[in-house]
Amino acid sequence: MRKTLLVLLGLANGISHLYAQLAAGPMIGATDFKEVKIWLQTQKASQVFIKYRENGSSVEYITDTLQTKSKDAFTAQFVADEVQSGKIYTYTVNVDGKDLNIPQKTTFKTQTHWQYRTNPPEFSFLAGSCVYVNDSITDRPGKPYGGDYQIFSSMAKHDADFMLWLGDNTYYREVDWNTRTGMLYRNSHTRKLPELQPLLSKMAHYAIWDDHDFGPNNSDRSFWNKELSRDVFALFWANPSYGIHGQGGITTQFTWNDVDFFLLDNRYFRSVNERKSGERTVLGRQQLEWMKDALRSSTAPIKFVAMGGQLLSDAQRFEMYSNYGFEAERWEIINFIQEEGIKGVVFINGDRHHTELSILKTEGKPLIADLTVSPLTSGSHKSDEVNNLRIPDTYVFEQNYAEIFIKGPAKKRFVEIHIRDKSGKTLWIQTVNP
Repeated sequence: MRKTLLVLLGLANGISHLYAQLAAGPMIGATDFKEVKIWLQTQKASQVFIKYRENGSSVEYITDTLQTKSKDAFTAQFVADEVQSGKIYTYTVNVDGKDLNIPQKTTFKTQTHWQYRTNPPEFSFLAGSCVYVNDSITDRPGKPYGGDYQIFSSMAKHDADFMLWLGDNTYYREVDWNTRTGMLYRNSHTRKLPELQPLLSKMAHYAIWDDHDFGPNNSDRSFWNKELSRDVFALFWANPSYGIHGQGGITTQFTWNDVDFFLLDNRYFRSVNERKSGERTVLGRQQLEWMKDALRSSTAPIKFVAMGGQLLSDAQRFEMYSNYGFEAERWEIINFIQEEGIKGVVFINGDRHHTELSILKTEGKPLIADLTVSPLTSGSHKSDEVNNLRIPDTYVFEQNYAEIFIKGPAKKRFVEIHIRDKSGKTLWIQTVNP
C-alpha cells in the first residue's frame, strides 16, 4: 500500500511539474470557420507547439513551433488552421518536447457554417469589465481595491461560446505604464490568477481596452507610450487584428453566426479631456467614419458595438460621452444610426463600476440600446446620478457579469440579457428587440 501511494504521489508530482511549465493559459482566442487562435504563457524561454485532433478522429495536426522569449513575457499565439467548421477539437500543449498534463478542459469548437442551410444558430456569450488583481507590492496602502476572484469560477460554469472583455482588463499602476517591463509585469500578474485559468480555456475570448489597460487613469491620445501599450495588448489578447486600414490602436471586428461585433478603441485617438480648443473626439475621425460605414454595410440583424465608455447615458459624469464636450460626437453617432435607419444596434461597455441598461426610443426611428457591465473584481460604486435613459431596476452596484443570449429564427432575432452576481445568481433579465 505504501509503495502504491509513493507511486501515485510521484505521478502527481510529475503532472504538477509538467503543468507548472505554463505561467498562464492556455486561452482560446479568435475563432472562425477555418482558424482558431490559442494563447499561452510559459514560465521561461521554451519551444512550444500544439497538437490537435477532431473529436472521434485519430488524425492529429500540429501547429508551428514557437520560441517563447523574455522580451514578450514568454507569451505565444498559435493558429490551428487545419480545422473544419462546426467541429470540436481536443488539443495538447507540448513544451520543450513534453506534453503537458493540463487540469483544465483543452478543447475548442469552430464556428458553424449555417448560411443557406439552416436558421442561424442561437448562441450566448459572457461580458464584463474592470479586473483589478491585488498586488501588495505596488497597491495603495489601505483596504485592497480588488478581490472576490471566485466570480471567474462562476463564469467558467457557463456553456457560453465566448467572453467579451470590455476594458480595464488589468490595472496599470504608477510603476507600470512607463516601461515595457512594467506593462509586461502587470499583464502577466493579472493573467496568472489561478481562478482565471478555467475560464480562459473554457471558451473563446475577445477584448477591447479602456484607460487602465491603456495607460494612466483617464489617459488619451497624448499618452506618450501608447504604441508600446498597443504592442503589449496584442501580446496578451488573441484578437482577429489590431487596428483597421493601417491606423494605430486596437480596433477590430468579428462575426459570430449572424451577429456582427465591432470592437472600438476609445483611448488611442481620444482628445484630451480638459483641452479647450480643437476637435472634441473620443474615436477620432477615421475610426468614427469606419464605424459608420461598417454599421451601414452590415446585414446582421444585431450589431454589438463594444467600447470602453458609455454612449447613451446623459448623466454627464466622469468620462462618459455626454461629458467633456464630447456631446456633439455622441449625437453624431445617434443621429447617423437613426437617419440611416440602422436597426439592431447595441452598444456594450464597462468603465463605470456599475451596471445598467439604457434604451433610446424615438418615434419612427430604430431603437438604440446601451449595456454597461462593470465591475468584475474591482471596487463598485453607488451614486445618485440621474440617467434619463436607464431602464428601471437595471442599476447594479456590486461585482457582476453579463450572460447574453442571441435567440430567435432568422429575421426575428432578439437579445436576452442576464446580469449575474459573483456567485452566478441572476440579478435581472431584460430583452432587447431590434
